[in-house]
Amino acid sequence: MKKTKIFYWIFTILFAALMLFSAIPDILKTQDAVKFMHDFLGYPIYFIPFIGIVKVLGVIAILVPGYPRLKEWAYAGLCFDLIGAFYSVVSVKPGVDNLFMLLFLALAFLSYFFYRKTQKMVLVA
Repeated sequence: MKKTKIFYWIFTILFAALMLFSAIPDILKTQDAVKFMHDFLGYPIYFIPFIGIVKVLGVIAILVPGYPRLKEWAYAGLCFDLIGAFYSVVSVKPGVDNLFMLLFLALAFLSYFFYRKTQKMVLVA
């Protein structure tokens, strides 16, 4: 039980940090974020801060204890964001060098996997 919770928190903190650090430039509409999202991927500028704010809300939802349904929705939303980002980048510039983005999805999966394991432990106890 203790190992499961440790793994859960390790993967969740790494995943949350990744999503938070990717959200900050979007919220601030930094030059790099605009160049990547608007110029490279073609998304409208108004979408950039929106996606950043939604990522931060998702990070808060997965870190705050309790609220299991909200956590499920947050994990789903963050995974949709990562899948959409991966698809967008691969569509614009296909190549093997984009496979590093699968690491982010792996972190999301591992965090969610161990979250579900901790939930099952609570139900059994």
